[in-house]
Amino acid sequence: MADSPIDLSSENLFDIISTMRAMRRLKPDPVPDELIVRILEAGTRAPNGANSQTWHFIVVKDVGIKKAVQVWYKKALDEIVGPRYASSAPPAGSTAEKYHRQHLAVEYLTEHFHEAPVWIVACIKHDNALIPPDRTAGASIYPAVQNMLLAARALGLGANLTTRHLRFEEESEKALELPEGVHSYAIIPIGYPIGNFGPVGRGNLRDFVSLDRIGQPWSALD
Repeated sequence: MADSPIDLSSENLFDIISTMRAMRRLKPDPVPDELIVRILEAGTRAPNGANSQTWHFIVVKDVGIKKAVQVWYKKALDEIVGPRYASSAPPAGSTAEKYHRQHLAVEYLTEHFHEAPVWIVACIKHDNALIPPDRTAGASIYPAVQNMLLAARALGLGANLTTRHLRFEEESEKALELPEGVHSYAIIPIGYPIGNFGPVGRGNLRDFVSLDRIGQPWSALD
């Protein structure tokens, strides 16, 4: 497989990080398998507890499986997440208008979830004594998810991290046909984006960083 001409300089990495928007509107066009393989390879280079590599990644293309999960994904929006959006103030770095557009994008993804050409379902096999039997095991899978999101962005593909199906975990994992002892931690829908990458909206660093103890300013941020 030939390598694509991606600049791996630190400047390009920081540009990728700063423009890696959650792309929730995706074209249904097929994505070449070789690009998905590169994304998966990036995921497996991530740190994980004791280097146990108890992760498993399911590449889902079967529309039937996607639709079965989508039932619970939409139910979670309608009954839990949607009402919270409606009653929440815009987060730091956003505005009421941008927040409304974000909600519309979330609704779009929900309605078209099954149309994303590829899902990567990030799972952990809880069969290793070094991996906790609870959700703190996420420390051994979410770095891989972030690597895959960055790789997708570097390849010009839209993606986003979603865990909403876990609001109905048992039903969603049954729809995914996961065997006993394997749990999903995220679904990453991947496709060519509708719309453009661009700067992410975040608050000022001073609002989130303290020196030594919470509430104590750090002069380096002045």
